[in-house]
Amino acid sequence: MSFWEYANPKKFMQTSTGLLPWVWGLTGLCLAVGLVWGFFFTPDDFRQGSTVKIIYLHVPAAMMAINAWVMMLVTSLIWLVRRHHVSALAAKAAAPVGLTFTLVALVTGALWGQPMWGTWWAWDPRLTSFLILTLFYLGYIALWQAVENPDTAADLTAVLCLVGSVFALLSRYAVQFWNQGLHQGASLSLDKEENISDVFWLPLLVCIAGFVLLFVALVLVRTRTEIRARRLSALLARERLA
Repeated sequence: MSFWEYANPKKFMQTSTGLLPWVWGLTGLCLAVGLVWGFFFTPDDFRQGSTVKIIYLHVPAAMMAINAWVMMLVTSLIWLVRRHHVSALAAKAAAPVGLTFTLVALVTGALWGQPMWGTWWAWDPRLTSFLILTLFYLGYIALWQAVENPDTAADLTAVLCLVGSVFALLSRYAVQFWNQGLHQGASLSLDKEENISDVFWLPLLVCIAGFVLLFVALVLVRTRTEIRARRLSALLARERLA
């Protein structure tokens, strides 16, 4: 069975129908376990106090904000190369979800940063690139709405996605690129020396899994909606021609 079979709208709808109940169930389980474990069964940090527990919302949201754009980049490239409509619609469906994660990350970052840094915002390299990524999300969504022809909109937004990917990478690696700024390094790393303590790390992993599954579930639902909307638009166009 070829991977490209799932680019067929009918095949995608059939497969996603079976997957969604499982994805929603695992999402609820991971988020419930991770957030309850993190907020109620982990100690306060010796330096940050209880504010450290914002990590269970901020870090997964920030990770998914960037990874959502990466997913949009991949599906946009598939559209440009293979012209599969499901890939373009999946990119379109992911944008509002990614934007929501980005806003959650910005708000929770401000709430976390204020007591630590003494300010709600700083023009730190990572924060600045993350803010620019937010603007790209808004521009991407607006471009889809502004262009009437869906194929033309898919082409233009795919190009915008390629450009915005620079800032997605900067958001991820800004701390490594510039050895200055208020923002801390990565909370999770392949280097055990850089990881946070296991008492915080383990529930954080569960929360991240929950956010990943939530993203998958929401994108599947929204992609299915986009496919139905495209079918309805095609039917209405045929009726007008008839």
